[in-house]
Amino acid sequence: MNDKKAADTIETPERLKFDEQALAKWMSANIDGFSGPLEQRKFSGGQSNPTYLLTTPKRKYVLRRKPPGKLLPSAHAVDREYRVMKALGSTGFPVPKMLGLCEDESVIGTIFFVMEFLEGRVFWNPTLPDLPLPERAAIFNTAADTIAQLHKADYKALGLGDFGKHENYFARQIARWTKQFKAAETEPIAAMDNLIAFLPTAIPDGDETTIVHGDYRLDNIMFEAEKPKALAVLDWELSTLGHPLADFSYFLMAWHLPRVTKLGFSDIDHESLGLPSEKDMMDRYCAITGRDGLADLDFCMAYNMFRLAGIAQGVYARALQGNASSQEGKNYGVIVPFLADIGWKFAKKAGA
Repeated sequence: MNDKKAADTIETPERLKFDEQALAKWMSANIDGFSGPLEQRKFSGGQSNPTYLLTTPKRKYVLRRKPPGKLLPSAHAVDREYRVMKALGSTGFPVPKMLGLCEDESVIGTIFFVMEFLEGRVFWNPTLPDLPLPERAAIFNTAADTIAQLHKADYKALGLGDFGKHENYFARQIARWTKQFKAAETEPIAAMDNLIAFLPTAIPDGDETTIVHGDYRLDNIMFEAEKPKALAVLDWELSTLGHPLADFSYFLMAWHLPRVTKLGFSDIDHESLGLPSEKDMMDRYCAITGRDGLADLDFCMAYNMFRLAGIAQGVYARALQGNASSQEGKNYGVIVPFLADIGWKFAKKAGA
């Protein structure tokens, strides 16, 4: 997949359209400076919460909503996304400015929020083929620095003390994604069953709590047009309070997934392409957060492969029901067992 502009849009599919006049009426009443009329187009990326470009004669906005149709319990919490981005934005952390949240489903059919539109670069291909070799490491260095900055944020001071529970993150997440996977299961997958049995028995000792993004990877970061500087971290649907190493090791999955997944580059020579090593990222993160290495990395990788497989299964199930944000979701059926197999290999290294 070639890198695309972050603002690539498509005509909104019929099943995801909403009443533009109803939205314009709400925005007129709730967003300073808004004046219509507005036109909607859907951003082409994204598998979960549909995201739209709203164009008016004076300004552009971005709308993010819950998808229509039957949804898994606790999924697609756009109100939580709004809350965490609004809080982090007050500290200077790179997020879009939040403009308004609507919890009244009668306006466009589901709850939604509106945020500012930003123009920058989103790198959909983690090998960064469109960048000169000397610029590639700087992009990843920024990504590692930014997640370290997130994990150092004082969530209590930001009013996010109740944004999630403060202990037993791995246990709770394993239970949650087991439940989500089973609710969306379409066929038995032996490696997933193995992980579901093993992971609760192997949770490392020690517990920490920070804000975690939950889906921190390169294509969820918008960079400035000319600099390797983070303009905005996007897609906070899975954010909560949790263990920072679960979050950071998720980012490291790119070094363990092959290019065919479009999420990683484990099957290429990093140095020859100007890409940093996994150790480079770990050293940088540890230096900023004051850590002395990353223990239990094999467990964390097994957990994250399991969790990503659970997420992918949900996307696949929604696609079969016709409720996925993108029609590519039907391709996720082959990804789930692939991720589960990799996760089980890490689990065996962790003692399974």
